[in-house]
Amino acid sequence: MMDTVRILTLNLWGEQAPLAERLALIVDGCRALAPDVIALQEVREVPGRVENTAGTIAAALGFHFTFAVATPWGGGDEGLAICSRLPIGRSEHKELPHAVEAERRVVLGAAIETERGPLPVFTTHLNYRLADGGKRADQIAGVDAFTAGWSTELPRILCGDFNAVPRSDEIRFLRGLHSHDGRRAYWQDAWEHTHGQESGFTWAARNPYTERLGWLEPDRRIDYIFVSPMFRDGRGTVVRSAIVLDIPRPGGVWASDHFGLLADVRIAARD
Repeated sequence: MMDTVRILTLNLWGEQAPLAERLALIVDGCRALAPDVIALQEVREVPGRVENTAGTIAAALGFHFTFAVATPWGGGDEGLAICSRLPIGRSEHKELPHAVEAERRVVLGAAIETERGPLPVFTTHLNYRLADGGKRADQIAGVDAFTAGWSTELPRILCGDFNAVPRSDEIRFLRGLHSHDGRRAYWQDAWEHTHGQESGFTWAARNPYTERLGWLEPDRRIDYIFVSPMFRDGRGTVVRSAIVLDIPRPGGVWASDHFGLLADVRIAARD
């Protein structure tokens, strides 16, 4: 039986060119990295033009997947997806605060059917503007409340593009360091747990694809894998984390304008 689960999170950068080459790079990277679950943001599908990009990845890997629409975009939809080597049971999504027609944010949850029971995995993508901290704070509180409804004997794993740096109130709320409307939460930050205060940039100036949004601050850690509190018996221990999909192919094709984040999380009790 599996003792650890390997999680990958990545913002797919919509349908930006060269899409086919980028998706091929992501698929090859996933084959090498061997994640059990992939949490995706900025998934696109446009009838007659772009097949669901998460579905394309899942089909190439032989994975199951579930998709939730966030916002209509370019004649189709943009949303979130969870792809899994293991079967997916329950799958639900919820709209987050401050949704408007042009920018609707959601959280998607899926129960991954492991040999040790259902593993709740969540993915989200929050407002991106630098001045949207207050909106993100409300959205993160909504995400935390949504995840609380998934009871399990295994840890809960929350992934996504939070568009907020570790010192922000939004992220500090998830870390148990800041209150929001009288509430507090506590999640382990997988990168911090294994790398301390190392930078861990996932939105990085060395990636030329970030230049299209050059008015945003460069070199930030804004993509995360969070894990619910560790159990006394070791379930929920973050064993490893790494920045991945951060090397271009010859010719300058990168996977996305974001780098991916990978984490191994223990789901078995220690002997």
